[in-house]
Amino acid sequence: MEAGYATERLFLKIIDESYADQILEYYLRNRDFLKEWEALTTADFYTREYQKEQLAIDWENMERGNLLRLWIFKKDRPDRPIGTMGFSQIVRGSFLSCFLGYKLDAAEINKGFMTEALKKGIEIIFEDFGLHRIEANIMPKNKRSLRVVEKLGFYKEGLAYNYLKINGEWENHIHHVLLNDKV
Repeated sequence: MEAGYATERLFLKIIDESYADQILEYYLRNRDFLKEWEALTTADFYTREYQKEQLAIDWENMERGNLLRLWIFKKDRPDRPIGTMGFSQIVRGSFLSCFLGYKLDAAEINKGFMTEALKKGIEIIFEDFGLHRIEANIMPKNKRSLRVVEKLGFYKEGLAYNYLKINGEWENHIHHVLLNDKV
């Protein structure tokens, strides 16, 4: 099962565990590239069973309203994921906030795909979910990612020291925020 959205060049899909093989292939294809930017993984991460389970967990969290996970596909290759974005830890009430994380296939960087995809994702999270605040935390050395959020209008709120353990090391992150002025 899938649902989704379209942009000029992309499909943004909400997918279930039936996509486990494609997601596993994405991670295997990008194993070395993503290593610098993510938490350490165990060997079982690179199995169909693990990816199937993670997709099911994502689906449950989306049904609860805690997450919006969109997988990115090029329109000319609608069966091959090139990245993902997640609006996680969605909080309602007086906060109306979430965290944003995203990743893109190494072969697709510097082509504007992530900016295009995130524009649509932000529109969805602000208009359909009615959120007021999106927070994105990015390592200072991740220049490409910093450029993306700056292009999208995020502003810097500060530096979080030793914020996340990435590739086995505690890394500082620049805390960025985008506000929805319609809420």
